[in-house]
Amino acid sequence: MAAHEETEADTEAVKRHRALFRAVRRRKNPPLRRTDITVTDEAAVKRAVKAASLGNAMEWFDFGIYSYLAVTIGHVFFPSGNDTVQLVSSFATFAVSFLVRPIGGMVFGPMGDKIGRKKVLALTMIMMAIGTLAIGLIPSYATIGFWAPVLLIFFRLVQGFSTGGEYGGASTFIAEYAPDKRRGYFGSFLEMGTLAGYTGAAGLVLILNSALGSAAMESWGWRVPFLVAGPLGLVGLYLRLRLDETPAFQKMEDATFHSASEGASTVETTAKGDLAKIFRDHWATLILCIALVGAYNVTDYMLLSYMPTYLSDELGYDDSHGLLILIGTMVILMLIITQVGRLSDRFGRKPLLMTGMVGFLVVSIPAFLLIKQGSLLAVSGGMLLLGLSLVCLLGTMSATLPALFPTSVRYGSLSVGYNLSASLFGGTAPLVITSLISITGTDMIPAYYSMAAAVVGVIAVACMKETAQQPLAGSPPSVETKEEAAEMVEAQAPAPRF
Repeated sequence: MAAHEETEADTEAVKRHRALFRAVRRRKNPPLRRTDITVTDEAAVKRAVKAASLGNAMEWFDFGIYSYLAVTIGHVFFPSGNDTVQLVSSFATFAVSFLVRPIGGMVFGPMGDKIGRKKVLALTMIMMAIGTLAIGLIPSYATIGFWAPVLLIFFRLVQGFSTGGEYGGASTFIAEYAPDKRRGYFGSFLEMGTLAGYTGAAGLVLILNSALGSAAMESWGWRVPFLVAGPLGLVGLYLRLRLDETPAFQKMEDATFHSASEGASTVETTAKGDLAKIFRDHWATLILCIALVGAYNVTDYMLLSYMPTYLSDELGYDDSHGLLILIGTMVILMLIITQVGRLSDRFGRKPLLMTGMVGFLVVSIPAFLLIKQGSLLAVSGGMLLLGLSLVCLLGTMSATLPALFPTSVRYGSLSVGYNLSASLFGGTAPLVITSLISITGTDMIPAYYSMAAAVVGVIAVACMKETAQQPLAGSPPSVETKEEAAEMVEAQAPAPRF
């Protein structure tokens, strides 16, 4: 009898412990409610993607103009024969904007986590438009002397500083608006905007060079693309100011307000925008981001910025012909980039990124051997081989990078990691490649450098987690329809026991 009572007591104790365990687990992982899920408005998503992508295109149009007019600007602002001014010329032309980009990322990124993505993206748009327009209005060295290069350097600093807050903010903006299952597709439009901006800048410079000739370009023609930037900046600003803040940021702000009003501890829901917190708590992910962006930027700048110089300096191509081949390559990439985004939604980010990295490992040498043949068909074929590898990265990276970090520090972390890496590796790629060609005497250095970057990229992709079709860290699930939300809630409900 006593043994029987002891067994019943043990059974009741086990039941109580199980009930207590279930209660604790529910408190730690509360069941998903319908109100926890964001149902996206497709029209709002498309407006957000359009504003971010067009704004990004205008930013990179402004930034690209300088790259394609660097030689002409050197003649206008930096007279030959003066060693000091020539040194300033080299510094201004190549390094200034990349030196301040990380600073811009460290300022604008945490600001975007604190006051919102929309306001900071509008601010970067204004600064880039002002900087670019001002360059087009600066008098030449012949008119105001040494102040001409000083003003040029200053407004290049403004350009680079504003660029530091652009990519991190624009990619975060699209990622937080897009539904989880289509984030890759919508994110790919951001890089389409980048390609469109570069293509527009290269195309306008090519038309002006052909129509005006070198004398008129140096006299006044070079100013036209910079002056066009003013009205374009106003269009981009208008589009961005019409948008609402991202749903993820709004929910985080609401949660912060309610938690603060209840006196609760806020961990994930506090947008402190704290740089120290980023480096202290997210250093491992930051290193992963820098490695991914470094591999991606080396190959990106090598193809989209350095190749016209390579074709003219190493192969003797006319500047206009090299630019025309690059424009053709970028147009083809623009036509297929959204399909790459769709594929990353279906098969995952890692397979597409790995395809691009391995592509550079495999095709870089054959592509440059083709390019060295010199014929239009061979050069175009080699450029296209490199472009197809690059588009696997372009079409996927905009959805991959924002998903690495939680909502409360996403803008700041991504801006810091992206711009540090772009400055250290992307911005230096043309200089390093040119120097290595000079030292070694081999014109295959671009291929070897791309392959070295791809090795780093392969390791980084292998180390990252798959994020396709999953909610962003620190954000609620985002779906396209109410039915999908109901199915998600129902799928988490416990199965009945009989």
